[in-house]
Amino acid sequence: MSIRHWRTWVLIIFLISTALLKLSLSDPDSHLCRKKLLMREKVRRMFYHAYDNYMKYAFPHDELKPLTKSFTDSLSELGNLRLEHLPQNYKGSALTLIESLSSLLILGNNTEFERAVSWLSENLTFDVDARVNLFECNIRVLGGLVSAHMLAIDSRNRFTPGTYKNELLTLAEDLGQRFLPAFSTPTGLPYAWINLKYGVMANETTETSTSGSGSLILEMGALSKLTGNPQYEAAAFRALRKLWSLRSSLNLLGTTLDVVTGKWIEHSSGIGAGVDSFYEYLVKAYILFGKEEYWRMFQSAYVAVQKYFRHGPWYHEADMRTGHATYWQLTSLQAFWPGVLVGDIAAANSSHREFFKVWERFGVLPERYLLDHQMLHPTEKYYPLRPELAESTFYLYQATKDPWYLEVGESITDSLNLHTKVKGGFASVRDVSTMVLEDHQHSFFLAETCKYLYLLYDDSFLVDRNYIFTTEGHPLPVLSAWHDKFPEEYTLANNTFIQRASKVRRASAMSLQVCPAMTASTSRQAYQKLESACHVADARIDYRCLTDEDCGVDATSCRRRSCSIAGFCGLWLFV
Repeated sequence: MSIRHWRTWVLIIFLISTALLKLSLSDPDSHLCRKKLLMREKVRRMFYHAYDNYMKYAFPHDELKPLTKSFTDSLSELGNLRLEHLPQNYKGSALTLIESLSSLLILGNNTEFERAVSWLSENLTFDVDARVNLFECNIRVLGGLVSAHMLAIDSRNRFTPGTYKNELLTLAEDLGQRFLPAFSTPTGLPYAWINLKYGVMANETTETSTSGSGSLILEMGALSKLTGNPQYEAAAFRALRKLWSLRSSLNLLGTTLDVVTGKWIEHSSGIGAGVDSFYEYLVKAYILFGKEEYWRMFQSAYVAVQKYFRHGPWYHEADMRTGHATYWQLTSLQAFWPGVLVGDIAAANSSHREFFKVWERFGVLPERYLLDHQMLHPTEKYYPLRPELAESTFYLYQATKDPWYLEVGESITDSLNLHTKVKGGFASVRDVSTMVLEDHQHSFFLAETCKYLYLLYDDSFLVDRNYIFTTEGHPLPVLSAWHDKFPEEYTLANNTFIQRASKVRRASAMSLQVCPAMTASTSRQAYQKLESACHVADARIDYRCLTDEDCGVDATSCRRRSCSIAGFCGLWLFV
């Protein structure tokens, strides 16, 4: 071939390559794929920066102090605001390692997962003189162990055959047994605090929270299913049912109550701290165990939230007895709510966007923001690397595949790297107005924040698998074998999800314009008395709408309301 012909072919190849490159760059799917790959690697590096520094400077203690490159044995401090009754000889339980197990597998690091499981199997013990918060220990430690056990026995995760002999399940059952004395109360509501070695301490406080007593069913229920011992599930279910029986006539629950008397201590309630995971666990327990009672509780509770807490895209707090607003504030824990809005995408998106606006304003999400004054709470200005906004972003992307949520995830990731990354890991923010840092890397940063951000850009772990994630981000597989009947003494009805799947229609009234309560045989009079999960409260005297979106959907007809010129929400007539 002559030099001239050779140059001609080079030119042709160059032109074709350039055209293909331009085509690739103009292809939105190709661009989206590259974007996901880049972000996946950015999150992966973020996770390992946190994990490697924990393993180097803190393991086997509980959590990393990234600024000083040291550690804290914090399991006994979680929820212990006054730092009372701290143990003297407690040396940690490798809390962050336990919390990281499922994240390691999701990132594809089977080798490190197996090594971690081996260490825990040989070294972890709960026979320690340490007073711990039952709720925190349940969601972090028991949940982490149960989830890791189920992942370890899943053949798809390629655990080396014969090397794992259910050691994590043995540890989980030992911990579950240590939980049971907490439930020995007249009401069946568990004490909030228990000593892992000695049980309930003398003169222990009888105050607990709605989350603390009503968010145990996933982990303890899974433990019962795995071990065949019904004690754990029965104890958690009895507490949940008792808690539900203490609701007000408006189907609202307070924030704190007494486990001995069952009397409410704090009547103001919302979807944030002290209550949040109660709502989350009702719907997730229904998915995991298929028990209709969980769905009925959730639907009633959800309708009440929409009636009494919702104000446009925001959710304030209200008195459980009257429904009157008490505190107009955003709390960072509320950001989980868009992820559990039972398919009401419009409502979820509206709320999620408001949380993200606050994130953009400060660079991270402050712990408490006063909506009525449009200002930070004077003392709760911190951001402890919480995952809730990343969590709801992941769920909304899964539901919509709207690439806007990928941009939100990128903003969250970049903010975390800009404001909280230090040489020794990732540090909490003490004051979001100054970005002064605090020497603490919480275990949930690895269990949840990094995990949800990674899954946002790479959900291959979820392909052909159905999971629910606990409130601490630990995946539990949804198994048809778990959808069985409760013992007669624990159940009101024996109908399970599997038996009734063909008869039950779970639809989003807001997204599909369908009223779940309506059937073909329902009379007009009966129908008009029903409420569905699509309900948004009637406009109050002190509330004016700006757009139709502010008015939501009617409780009985499931028809959208419109905002009048005068700024009031008008109801569609039932026809």
